[in-house]
Amino acid sequence: MDHIYLHDLKVDCVIGIWEWERRTTQIITIDLDMAVDVRRAAATDRIEDTLNYKAVAKRVIAFVGDSQFQLVETLTEKIAELVLGEFLVPWVRVAVNKRGAIRGATDVGVIVERGRKD
Repeated sequence: MDHIYLHDLKVDCVIGIWEWERRTTQIITIDLDMAVDVRRAAATDRIEDTLNYKAVAKRVIAFVGDSQFQLVETLTEKIAELVLGEFLVPWVRVAVNKRGAIRGATDVGVIVERGRKD
């Protein structure tokens, strides 16, 4: 299966379990890997025959920006559900990174892989 990916998408959102985290937005970073058969698009050279990653990015940015989840796990799962449901891809891997959440660690986050059968 082919993949279309969108990595290092930065979004401001409210995320966290602590009261001080809920008073302001934080920047999270999202990586999306989506299974798509690109053969038709490669043959026709038409955007209508492929997954429009700009549309995916805009929808994920809007969703995450409006969200106020406490756990990164919840946010990651909900992004996977959104992509599977609205863009009809058969499989998605979503990584959400909350840089700076742990002192001494460069990165901390959650990765989920979901398919239409899950």
